[in-house]
Amino acid sequence: MSRESNQQNAGFDIHEDGDGTITFFFHGRLDMSTAPACLRRLSSIKSRRPPKLLIVDLAEVSRMDDYGAMVILQLMQKLNLGSDSLEFANADESHQKTLSRVDFGRTARAMPFGRPGNIIVQLGESSINAVKGALFFVEFIGSMVFAFLKAIKQPRSFRANDTIRYMKTTGVDALPVVGLISFLLGLVMAFMSSLQLSQFGANIYVASLVGVAMVSELGPIMTAIIVSGRSGSAYAAEISTMKISEEIDALAVMGFDPNLFLVIPRMIAAMVVVPILTVFSNIFAIAGGMTIGVFILDLSPGMYMARTIEALTLFEIMWGLLKALVFAVLIALTGCFRGFQAKGGADAVGNAATSAVVTSIFLIILFDSIFAVIRSYW
Repeated sequence: MSRESNQQNAGFDIHEDGDGTITFFFHGRLDMSTAPACLRRLSSIKSRRPPKLLIVDLAEVSRMDDYGAMVILQLMQKLNLGSDSLEFANADESHQKTLSRVDFGRTARAMPFGRPGNIIVQLGESSINAVKGALFFVEFIGSMVFAFLKAIKQPRSFRANDTIRYMKTTGVDALPVVGLISFLLGLVMAFMSSLQLSQFGANIYVASLVGVAMVSELGPIMTAIIVSGRSGSAYAAEISTMKISEEIDALAVMGFDPNLFLVIPRMIAAMVVVPILTVFSNIFAIAGGMTIGVFILDLSPGMYMARTIEALTLFEIMWGLLKALVFAVLIALTGCFRGFQAKGGADAVGNAATSAVVTSIFLIILFDSIFAVIRSYW
């Protein structure tokens, strides 16, 4: 038994068993104020063969923060330990909460059957996580409904200033990229369709094709995908950062409803600006198609616009706006949901943003398919 301590009431005892198990008994404070001294003491330990098992006993640790967890990580590196050779003993609730923020690689150890690469184990774990995520999403939607009703009953609880700010970041700031991409998309559609229609002398129908395709299908989808990549990921990153830094817990402690405080303003902002962005997307796409029609197909601007207006109906326009409204709800819900799901360290922010974009695009395509089926049987 050897004793290591410092002047700030932090130290550890080391006990080695004959079966290759080594136990570190930490005591005192294990936080930012004592971590440097502990690391210096650890650096003085002579290199040895990796033990079969490292047990970290926290029974006498009065306080521990993220720096204390980093000390344990440094200890693992000093002993050349694998991630499956670490166990914690006598860790109270506060210690467990701190340790949960650091990935010590214990996931594989928690599964008593199969190897980590076993496809059956991975499939089962993925299925369980999917079911848990689905249940959490249903709970999240229910809480959102209650938060929305509360905002209607108590208008003063609604954060109008935040909603206006999100309308700017989601809508106004996205207008240039939406306009540019839609213009180029309309230009490409008109050019490619003209290659086929010109063989039959039907260049005038390029205007109808571009107008109907953009207003009813591509306009809402392209706008939603762009907003998902810009704003949906931003929603997830912002909320996940607040979740990891425990700001959301602080809001709940202060009596604020996190859904009403964080989600409702973002959702209403998206519901307002995404249909408007879709209208601008349609206009820019028609302008791109008209560019091809005027400069390549020898159509006059008046003839092109007249054919476009003739092809479009009020139903087509409202159908596209309805889809844009549904897509806006999906983007806001998915981004905020992934943010609330975030766990772990800094990498969880990037994972939440990536997951929000992927899930949003999947749901956008899925619901667009549902709209297509509904329309075919209408």
